[in-house]
Order: sequence, then C-alpha cells, then structure tokens
Amino acid sequence: MQDKIPHSPENILSTTDGKDTNSKNQEKTIFDFLQNHTATASMVSKATGIPQKCICRYKRDLEQRGLLFEVERKLCKLTSFKAWYLTTNPDLFPKSNLKKLGNE
Repeated sequence: MQDKIPHSPENILSTTDGKDTNSKNQEKTIFDFLQNHTATASMVSKATGIPQKCICRYKRDLEQRGLLFEVERKLCKLTSFKAWYLTTNPDLFPKSNLKKLGNE
C-alpha cells in the first residue's frame, strides 16, 4: 500500500479537519493554483478571486505543514512592489528548504 503523498490535494483536505467547507475549498484552490504557477499573494488573489488576507492565512498554514515555499523576492507583476513569489510545486522548492525537511 502506498503512503499519502504530502503534496497531494487529498492530504491537504485531510489535514484541515475542523475548518468549514468554504475554507477547505479556498485552501485547495490556492494549493492547486500554486502547483502550476509561481505567483505573489496579490497575483493569486486576482486569479482565484480569494481575498488576499485569506491567502496570507492559508500561506502560513501551508508553510507550517511544509507544503508551500517562498521561491524568490522580486517585483510583483501586478503591484510593482517587492513581494515573495510562492509555490506549492515541490520541484520548485528552494534546495535549502528541502534540506530542512530532510528531503535531500
């Protein structure tokens, strides 16, 4: 039998017990979007329609579970302010962060 993949949407939903359905859907939407895009919170908000303050909360939760990382800090294409570009795609995680997780 195969273990759950830590970066799968099913694993995210199973670890969010106690949250309402809308929160689970929003977190999954953000996770899925960042699997295929590297973007700032403002860019994710515009693309998904989820308010930026919610994205910041989900970002923190996903980071704490090792499912989201900041890739680089540069000018946001949307706001033109410096911001962190985010991803949930493990292939794009910074090498230094993978060592911390024990995934060398």
